[in-house]
Amino acid sequence: MTLPSHDTRVSYPFGDLVQQAVVLHVEPLADGRLAVITDATSFHPVDAAWPDQPADSGTLEVRGAGLPIRDAVVAATDGDALFVGADLPVRKGTEGWAFLVAHLVDADASAPAPAEGDEVVITADGDARRALSLGHTACHAASLALNAALESRWSKPARTDALERPDFDGIAIATSRIEPNGSVDRYRLNKSLRRAGFDVASLLDEAGGEGDGLATLAQTVTSTVAWWIASGSPVRIDRDGDGLTDRRSWVAELPDGEARIPCGGTHAGSLAELGEAGVSFELVDDAGTPVLEMRTVVTG
Repeated sequence: MTLPSHDTRVSYPFGDLVQQAVVLHVEPLADGRLAVITDATSFHPVDAAWPDQPADSGTLEVRGAGLPIRDAVVAATDGDALFVGADLPVRKGTEGWAFLVAHLVDADASAPAPAEGDEVVITADGDARRALSLGHTACHAASLALNAALESRWSKPARTDALERPDFDGIAIATSRIEPNGSVDRYRLNKSLRRAGFDVASLLDEAGGEGDGLATLAQTVTSTVAWWIASGSPVRIDRDGDGLTDRRSWVAELPDGEARIPCGGTHAGSLAELGEAGVSFELVDDAGTPVLEMRTVVTG
């Protein structure tokens, strides 16, 4: 089989759920599943380098039969071999490589197996997509609101976020996980953050003291997000092209100004779609390093 030489064309950033496509390659995997590569897809895949948003759920229809898509991951090829998911040996966008969406389906003898050249229809579940899109948009809004709430705690100049405030989120982030109608973000409060000029000590004192500490921070962040939601701030995705690795940005017209964040996920069309929002914080331990965990939930 000939491996694809161009990135998969993707339509999910713009809300598309259904995509007609042609199968370019089918690769049997060690776990018995098939990795189906198509020229285009409406299916959001997991990126192994930053797996914040889960894959869509849905089906791949081939020759009249609908195969459940068990997962979707980023794959890559240099023309000689296909590398799938965590096995990618290069960073996404590396010159000379094609980056692809691999739809993982069961090798089921009772159903027709996809084959190179097949015309297929890829369909993502709309309810599941919407819940994750709301969660991802809420995650960006909460991170910007957190940066605003912590702005006064910096004693040195720091790189800034999309609203020109010190970027605590971008500097301290350890992991981010998008969930249906929400997200969980974890920030390492370590020596590197102290050296960068952030007042870690006062935040830890408030979190571990007898006062309302993190509850006050949560109220401040929640109030900012609620203000932005009430303003009906529109959201759009700007793009350089339709390929999987073409640069895309989340852009929100907030009352504070336009916020632009590089992002390859899916999103709501307006902050008004988030409904009511709640942000909470917890201080947890990661092998001796204090970690601030922010949980964001919206009603949609």
